[in-house]
Amino acid sequence: MPRWKALPEELDPQVREFTGQLRRLVDRSGLSVAAVADATGYSKTSWERYLNGRLLPPLRAVVALAETTGAQPAHLTTLWELAERAWSRAEMRQDVTMEAISVAQARAALGWDTDQPAAEPPAKGAKSAKKSAKSAPASQAPGTAAMPQAPQPRRTDLPSAADFPEWAAAADRSPAAAAPAAPSPAARRGSRGRTVMFAVVGAVGAALVAGAAVLLLNPGTGPAKKEAPRPAAAPSAKQALPAGVGCTGAGCVGKDPEDMGCGGQHAITPSRGKAGRAVIEVRYSKVCHTAWARISRAAQGDQATLSAGGHSATARAERDGAAYTPMVEVTGDPAKVAACGTTVAGVKGCSRPVPATPAGAPAPSAGSPTPSAGTPVR
Repeated sequence: MPRWKALPEELDPQVREFTGQLRRLVDRSGLSVAAVADATGYSKTSWERYLNGRLLPPLRAVVALAETTGAQPAHLTTLWELAERAWSRAEMRQDVTMEAISVAQARAALGWDTDQPAAEPPAKGAKSAKKSAKSAPASQAPGTAAMPQAPQPRRTDLPSAADFPEWAAAADRSPAAAAPAAPSPAARRGSRGRTVMFAVVGAVGAALVAGAAVLLLNPGTGPAKKEAPRPAAAPSAKQALPAGVGCTGAGCVGKDPEDMGCGGQHAITPSRGKAGRAVIEVRYSKVCHTAWARISRAAQGDQATLSAGGHSATARAERDGAAYTPMVEVTGDPAKVAACGTTVAGVKGCSRPVPATPAGAPAPSAGSPTPSAGTPVR
């Protein structure tokens, strides 16, 4: 029996390709869906929807899966962006279809029927009746019997006496009259008003239906997404770096701050907090323009997570009660970068900015752990 269900046939090709890549990562890792849920922090039900094409996963879930399976987050992020655009286009087409259905239902409720011609005004009917009286055969002598003629089919598109009772009343008052009296000016104005109103409403309905059809046939012409503001450009990686520093900016994303020489004397602590007894800190390197989260005084299994610049990183405390995450790029104020921790008991807490000393460096707090001798300062 196959492990995965068949993807829906109506799924967009880009979403189908992205979902297939997620399935291959899970298969190569040998993890079950439940194990993936435990490792990424998202529920098993959510991952079943993601992997079966019923819901597009959030970017943080995709990055967490890449970290769990050892894949490149940048590659998965690119595929996710393409799938997210395709998913949005599909939702827009569905909205337009529902709007067209609502317009059709509204027209049906109003009783519009474009197949039947509109009734002619009463004045026109009166003129037609006079023309009929004048068009009698001239050869027919007065007093002679008229020859029987074949019955003509009755036209249903002309007004009848039942539609205008005042005609019958006028005929009763003067039998010699050949045609009914014309309707009053007020009646003509009311008839013209109704005709204009129906014409305007019909034009608006036709415009709505035409617009819906254009959007369905050309989804690319819909409202364009506003492009997200681009972050400030990171310093060039070719600039001169201090001795021992191996990267800067985007080149440091996902790397160990100690191996790249970004920690130690090059790092400060712009924010600090607690989750239970565990200390959560944000470490920032001005030289590398990166940040990472550090957890200390923690129980085994406590974790710290940091997000910045569209990237996130997570670390779990080992037996010694300490750990730190890989680096993420920071292009703005490092004091606005926050790290949050969660203990194995479910207690949560996040870091807060540390007041800076007059020299400009954040001052350590009393609750901050002091590295022991021989322990590298990260």
